Amino acid sequence: MRVLLQRVTEASVTVDGTTVATIGAGFVALVGVTATDNTHIAEQMAAKIANLRVFEDAEGKMNLSALDRHVSVLVVSQFTLYADVRKGRRPSFVQAAPPEQARPLIDHLAQAIRSLGLRVETGVFGAHMAVQLTNDGPVTIWLDSATLGF
Repeated sequence: MRVLLQRVTEASVTVDGTTVATIGAGFVALVGVTATDNTHIAEQMAAKIANLRVFEDAEGKMNLSALDRHVSVLVVSQFTLYADVRKGRRPSFVQAAPPEQARPLIDHLAQAIRSLGLRVETGVFGAHMAVQLTNDGPVTIWLDSATLGF
């Protein structure tokens, strides 16, 4: 599982001109799933997201987690995180899990984050989404279950 995590002051997702999700301060989590991912990996990723200390404390140091700050998380599916661009000019997405496997794992990740006590909004799986966000910092962090040892 790959997550591109962005700390934001606000974010929203629009589908067909309708806003389907909106958050204030927190994280936008763009999430890609591969064939070897499972619910255990999704739960470990949820814990990593909720506990990463990338929010500023009273002294301006990144010492607080999403749980400490009680912020929200906007989870958006993004199979293109598994793009392979090593050959040619057109990306290959063969490493991305098929929709029937990816959708339940992204839903499980969102629910696992909720179960830790954070408010979670989601995009619409498989839809063409317009994601708007104001990156705070900017703080953008790449999480990959393969390199994290999950």
